[in-house]
Amino acid sequence: MKIGLGLYRHMLSRDYYDFARQAGCSHVVVHLVDYFNNGASNPRNNQPTGSKYEPWGMAGDPEKLWTVEELTTLRRELEDAGLVLAAIENLDPAHWHDILLDGAQRPQQIEKVKTMIRRMGEARIPVLGYNFSLAGVCGRVTAPLGRGHAVTVGMDGPADDVPMPNGMVWNMVYDPNAPKGTLPSISHEELWRRLERFLADVVPVAEKSGVRLAAHPDDPPMPTMRRQPRLVYQPGMYQRLIDLVPSPSNALELCVGTLAEMTEGDIYEAIDRYSKQGKIAYIHLRNVVGKVPKYRETFIDEGDVDMLRILTILADNNFDGVVIPDHTPQMTCPAPWHAGMAHTIGFILAAQAMLKKSSTEAADAQNLTRGRQS
Repeated sequence: MKIGLGLYRHMLSRDYYDFARQAGCSHVVVHLVDYFNNGASNPRNNQPTGSKYEPWGMAGDPEKLWTVEELTTLRRELEDAGLVLAAIENLDPAHWHDILLDGAQRPQQIEKVKTMIRRMGEARIPVLGYNFSLAGVCGRVTAPLGRGHAVTVGMDGPADDVPMPNGMVWNMVYDPNAPKGTLPSISHEELWRRLERFLADVVPVAEKSGVRLAAHPDDPPMPTMRRQPRLVYQPGMYQRLIDLVPSPSNALELCVGTLAEMTEGDIYEAIDRYSKQGKIAYIHLRNVVGKVPKYRETFIDEGDVDMLRILTILADNNFDGVVIPDHTPQMTCPAPWHAGMAHTIGFILAAQAMLKKSSTEAADAQNLTRGRQS
């Protein structure tokens, strides 16, 4: 497996690229969506955390699609810094809000998504991560509840009290002039129908472009958030998504922390199942304590999940994709994000070294036994 780092749009500079290499990363997952655009709940010098109901920020320009030149330039900049651009994570709600909402602009927005996938293929970027969700990442609270009073995020109860306002989807505002009112609730089956239509439309284009679509599970994984249904809020629901449109391009952006927050299933069995199928495009690695609707994120070396066991399963199943920390508790120092990420990456590198040593020792012992037998 390969070790990577997720970088947000405001982090796409040589200083952050050098930090990634210094920390031991070989790959990068890039967010081109500006989650911090005119939003009060996301500090620009950090990772997007948001609040329980406040939107992250404003969606981008609906007519400004990623260009081949932009994507190629970014890939080359990373390569010049000694890094591989492994994936782009998330689509801007401005480009696909009516795909999520089944609105009037759906046909035009499907073409926009197809265009961006084709351009990713031309720029030789192999994975597009996405989260097919109406409410998006919401319902979370931030507090100094981590080890040593580290600031971390979590959930302190359900988030259905406040419905989604018109003009907002995926926890971002795409139309600030939308009429007053709230988005009508839909059924779980209707949301699955919308996802199936989306995959049926874009997976053939992804196949031809050499791009894998990688689906993130719902975070937080509640059955409903803000009175809207969620898709993948139990581990087994990932299988339904895979089976909707069977294809190498229909894959998973598997988030260990989110699966650990789920109320059913066995996280180790889920990691084993999906990695054996070869369906994991890349992995978010994060630890937590508790389950929805009450949990908090922790440092990688504590929490409810045995991370060494997770990494061992991935190694045993020959997972060759990228593992990144999606976010971490903030450490008390002048660079909280950097310190939290370096701590997590150091843990993963140490675990990887241990697994390699164990594998080498096992192979040597097997060869020695064969030599004696011959």
